[in-house]
Amino acid sequence: MIDWDTDSYHPVVNLPDKYDVRDFTTGEYEPSEYEFDIGRYDELRPGMYSTDIFSDGRFLHIGIDIGGPVGTPCMAFKEGEISHFGYNPEDGDYGYVIITKHDIGGIPVWALYGHLNSQSIDGKEIGQKISKGEVICWMGDKHENGGWDPHLHFQLSLLEPETHDMPGVVKPEDRELALRNYPDPRLVLGPIY
Repeated sequence: MIDWDTDSYHPVVNLPDKYDVRDFTTGEYEPSEYEFDIGRYDELRPGMYSTDIFSDGRFLHIGIDIGGPVGTPCMAFKEGEISHFGYNPEDGDYGYVIITKHDIGGIPVWALYGHLNSQSIDGKEIGQKISKGEVICWMGDKHENGGWDPHLHFQLSLLEPETHDMPGVVKPEDRELALRNYPDPRLVLGPIY
């Protein structure tokens, strides 16, 4: 069991005082009226995932989305290292992605930063040390982030990834196991909603 309170964490994105917390359970996906918005963890999102990679029936979101302008900087929530990085090219996938590895109370935890711009992986190396609060990537545009409106998909994992990927959306029947393996990102992001 991880004691998440062993440290204080840096924001992953500097959010303004006012932003929108979205409800994607309704099937309504109109743009937000705010420059920044939040897509929730453990949320069923019917009809959102329509590309071929989701043809297996996945629509339960197990990360947190932070929407913002293209190029918005994203920071390391804690010191750690680069674990994986790369490009997932399929329509609807992460596009450019970085996974970091951190020690929280003696237990390894991985964090995925997805839907990034191409510059985010320039000069990165596996094992590269990162410091708390360091800008490690930037939100990408549709042509490089899997085809999505600009946002960061941020996800925690207790499972070591094999490559620069992890499931950000799962089948509803896999919810219990997914929530155990991919804990609520608010454990490090704080009460952003």
